[in-house]
Amino acid sequence: MAHFTLRSLTLAGFILLAGCSSMSDKADETVGWSAQKLYSEAKESMSDGAWDRAIKMFEKLEARYPYGRFAQQAQLEVAYAYYKSNEPVSAIAACDRFIKLHPKHPNVDYAYYLKGLANFNEDLGFLGVLANQDLSERDPKASREAFNTFKELVERFPESRYAPDATLRMRYLVGALANHEVHVSRYYFKRGAYLAAANRAQAVIRDFPGSSATEEALYMMMQSYDALQIADLRSDAERVLRQNFPQSRFLSQAQPEDKKAPWWKMW
Repeated sequence: MAHFTLRSLTLAGFILLAGCSSMSDKADETVGWSAQKLYSEAKESMSDGAWDRAIKMFEKLEARYPYGRFAQQAQLEVAYAYYKSNEPVSAIAACDRFIKLHPKHPNVDYAYYLKGLANFNEDLGFLGVLANQDLSERDPKASREAFNTFKELVERFPESRYAPDATLRMRYLVGALANHEVHVSRYYFKRGAYLAAANRAQAVIRDFPGSSATEEALYMMMQSYDALQIADLRSDAERVLRQNFPQSRFLSQAQPEDKKAPWWKMW
């Protein structure tokens, strides 16, 4: 009797599993769809702003038809869908994968551009709220990654339709990264880490020559070396500041009226 019950339960289990499988197949509307059908549906979802559905369609397409022409395009399209759905990490990973698999694809320049955009926009919020966060906790890694990606795009594909915009974004990133270094220099200076402040200001002059942050970086070097009582380096920084920015607003701050307290404490 027990043997009969076990067989019955086993049979019932198989029936249940078969039923679940059948229900699963019915739930997946894409079963039996061609690569072209999947691609068309994914593109339509993108047009409607249904990014999650588009991603699922593209991923199904590549899984079922990995070697067709639609699969290559799906790999690129899914990166854009991730980008639009505010998933920069997934977008960057998809771009990297496409670049690795198809380095000579006619649209590989777009993969570089999209990767740069994903990094650029990921860090844009951070760059826009510098005054409201602890500067010691910031990491401009995404901005550097964006700059390097745009640079590679412009150097490898100078005739690309995306090169002009990438160049503009590179210029912005140079200024943003330089300003970040100045902000960090201020942060260290206010906390008495004068050598660290001087080093971060020097980094602006060394890594971002000609940037809009150069003027203040020289001023931070003046302050830091003054606080460290390194007179010759302080004088060198002031000399360069006066030569390059004779009308600098920072020069007037170098000689405060109140001589009783160190002038850098009044900044």
